[in-house]
Amino acid sequence: MMDYDVKTHLHEVIDHLPQGVRLVAISKYHPNEYIEAAYEEGQRVFGESHEQELRLKHQSLPQDIEWHFIGHLQTNKVKYIAPYVTMIEAVDSLKLLREINKQAEKCDRRIKVLLELHIAEEATKYGLTLDDCRELLAAGEWREMQHVQICGIMMMASLTDDTEQIRREMQTARDFFDEIKAQYFAGDEAFCERSWGMSDDYPIALETGSTMIRVGTKIFGPRVY
Repeated sequence: MMDYDVKTHLHEVIDHLPQGVRLVAISKYHPNEYIEAAYEEGQRVFGESHEQELRLKHQSLPQDIEWHFIGHLQTNKVKYIAPYVTMIEAVDSLKLLREINKQAEKCDRRIKVLLELHIAEEATKYGLTLDDCRELLAAGEWREMQHVQICGIMMMASLTDDTEQIRREMQTARDFFDEIKAQYFAGDEAFCERSWGMSDDYPIALETGSTMIRVGTKIFGPRVY
């Protein structure tokens, strides 16, 4: 028996989302039965950050689940998730983008990706600085990659109680999205995702134009393993 009411907590989130905003339910470190409970309520998009855990869940859970890889991804792990992952949300280097394209080609797939920005004032966060991201896009190699589709950007705000700082960082990401959308993706309908906002700060994310929130603890409770 589950000791946590996943269904009630899931609806506390999804029933109040504006139209056009999707939930990525962060299921890492939570057992299959919790994912199944959310699945029964119609949730189909789940986020994981460890290749081995994701592989086991992919093999044992319904095949119409959209798996998003949300953590820092090492290039040598890409080949393991390339056959089935729907989106890789944390592309933080050209090297990683090249590897995803290479492994997706082997699987005859086109994998959706988000460019991860490092905006938060914390050294522990991964991601491209805004200037690094501008350089990557300006160089143009990504245009030749037939097996990746850049669908937008993601970021994590600073872990702080200062809501104005969180809002400032998210607004920076929103402004940057508008900048590169206009410059590089103006005619590309697929480039539409702004992924920010987690359990503690997603209401601010919704105010700053997020289209995809990543919520785990608020739905599934404390990590089980």
